[in-house]
Amino acid sequence: VSWAGLCARLFQVQVLNGERYQTAVVQQSQKKQDIPANRGNIFDRNNRPLTRNIIHYTLSVNPTRVKDKTGLATAISKRTGEPKEKYLKKLNSNSRFEYLERNLQRETLGTLVTTAFEGLNIERKYRRYYPHNHVAAQMLGYTNFDDEGISGIEKDFNTYLKGAPGWVYKTKGWSGKVQHKSGMPFQEPVDGSNIQLTLDLEYQSILEEELLKRQTETNAVSATGLIMDPQTGEVLAMASTPGFDNNKFSSSKADLHRIRSITDQFEPGSTFKVVSAVSAIYDKKISLKEEFNCENGEYQYYTIPIRDHEEYGMLTLPQIIHYSSNIGVIKMIERVGPKTLYTISRDFGFGSRTGISLNGEVTGKLNSIKDWSAVSLGQIAMGHEVGVTAIQLATAYCAVANGGYLVKPRLVRQIMNHAETVVYSEEPAILRKIANEHTMAQIRKMLRGVISKGTGQNADIPGWGIAGKTGTAQKWKNGEYSNDLFISNFIGFFPYENPQLLAFIMLDEPQQPFHWGSEGAAVAFKRVMKRIINMDDSILPPKRDKNPVEYVIRDDVIIQDQQP
Repeated sequence: VSWAGLCARLFQVQVLNGERYQTAVVQQSQKKQDIPANRGNIFDRNNRPLTRNIIHYTLSVNPTRVKDKTGLATAISKRTGEPKEKYLKKLNSNSRFEYLERNLQRETLGTLVTTAFEGLNIERKYRRYYPHNHVAAQMLGYTNFDDEGISGIEKDFNTYLKGAPGWVYKTKGWSGKVQHKSGMPFQEPVDGSNIQLTLDLEYQSILEEELLKRQTETNAVSATGLIMDPQTGEVLAMASTPGFDNNKFSSSKADLHRIRSITDQFEPGSTFKVVSAVSAIYDKKISLKEEFNCENGEYQYYTIPIRDHEEYGMLTLPQIIHYSSNIGVIKMIERVGPKTLYTISRDFGFGSRTGISLNGEVTGKLNSIKDWSAVSLGQIAMGHEVGVTAIQLATAYCAVANGGYLVKPRLVRQIMNHAETVVYSEEPAILRKIANEHTMAQIRKMLRGVISKGTGQNADIPGWGIAGKTGTAQKWKNGEYSNDLFISNFIGFFPYENPQLLAFIMLDEPQQPFHWGSEGAAVAFKRVMKRIINMDDSILPPKRDKNPVEYVIRDDVIIQDQQP
C-alpha cells in the first residue's frame, strides 16, 4: 500500500503538477533585473550640452534576509564615512525593503560589488548632472532620485527624455550568487530622446550675470530678463535672479525655481504705451503732428491726480512716447476710445497665454470693457490696471520689430530619438497680424527717438540703432498704489530698421532712483547687448545709423512757461 501511495504521489508531483513545481523552481532560481535606459540630454541651439548623465549606485536591502547585519553596516560605513548605526537602524527594521544609500560613486562603492552579503542589492543607475550649475536652472528644471523630471523642461518633456528600461534574467547558483548566463532572455533598453533648444548658452550666461549684477547694485528683490529673435520668435535666453544650482536643488528655496518670465505677472507701466500708440495710429483718429496739452506735468483725471516726471507742455504722439508723458497718453487715448484699445491689446496677446512650450504660463490680466471703471481707459493706456508677463511683453514687442506679426515664442527646436530621427519640432508660427508694416515702422521710429533724445538714452549703444521703451510702475499694495515700491523695466531691439535681437529687462522693487526704467533696467539692457555684440560675430551693424525721427521737436514748446 505504501509503495502504491508513493507511486501515486510521484505521479501527482511529476505529471499532474509538474509544470507548476517547475515554474516555482525557476522563479526561485531566476531573478529579473531591470536595465536602466540613458535619459536623453538637453542641448543649446549650437549643440552644447546643458545636461549630462553620471553613473551612480544604489544600495538597498530586504532586512529580513540579511544575516550579518553588523558586518554589512560596518562595511558600508567604512566606505561612506557615515556611522554604522545609521545603517543598523534600517537593517533592524521590520520592512521588506530599505534604501541604505543612493548616489554612490564607483570608487566609494569599492569591493562591496564583489562582496557577498545576502539580501544586499546593488543597482547601477544614472544621475542627472548639470555642467553649468545655475545657468538656465529654472528653465531646465531637475530630476528626482528616480531620474523622473519634476520641474522645467525636464518635467514638461519627461516622456521624450526618460526612455524605456530593458531587463535581463539572472540565475541564482547553489552558493546564492546571482549571475547572468548566455541564452537567458533579455530586453535591450531604449535610450531617451535628445532635445535641442533655441537657447544660446553664451547669451544665457551673459544675461544671468548682468541681471544678478544689476539686481545687486539696485538692491532689487529680483531681476528677470529675456532675449528673443523678433523675426522667428525664438527664445535665445530666459533668466531670473536670484537663481539656484540644479545639482543642489533640494537645498534651495522653492520660490527660486519659478520660471518668472511665464509665471509672474506685473503692471508694466510705460512700456505698455506702445499698445496705446498703435491703437491711435490704427484708428486713424490722430495725426502724428497733432499736439496734446500736457498741462505742465500735473492733471486731474477724474478722481486721480496724474503727474509727469517733467513739466511738459504741448506734445505730439511721437513726443509723448519719447518723453513718456502720462498726461499726454491719457488725453490721446480718450480720443481713441476703449474699444480700439481693448481690441489692439488683445491682438498683441495680452490677457492670453503665448503658447510657449512650458507648463505654468499664466494669462495675465486684461479685464473686459464691461468691467472697466471711469478711469480704466487712461490707467490701462499708461500701463496700469493691466497685468502682463515678461514673455507676453517681449512677444508683443517682437510684433513691433518684425512689421506687425505676432509670433509664437519658440523654446524647443527639435527632439531626436536614439535613432536620430526627429520626433518633434517647432517651426516658426505666426499667430496673427496686428498691424501693417507702415504702422509698425512709425512705432519703431518713435522708439528710436526714445533712445536718441528721450527717456531711454542710458540704453543707447552708438552705431547700432537701438530702439526701445522705458517703463516705471508703482506696485499695488494694501489696496492702493505704493509710493515706495516700483517695477523698473525696459524693452528694446536693434537695429531699429531691421531688428535682429530683442531684449527685456525687469527689476522688482529696486531702490530709488533706480526705480525709474531709465535708471535701473535700461542700464542692464545696454550691458547685456553690448557684451553680446562684442561676442557674436553673426550680428551685423546697421548700414547706417542716422536719427530716424522725422518729427520737428522744438524745445520751446515742450516745456510751457508757468502761468500765474
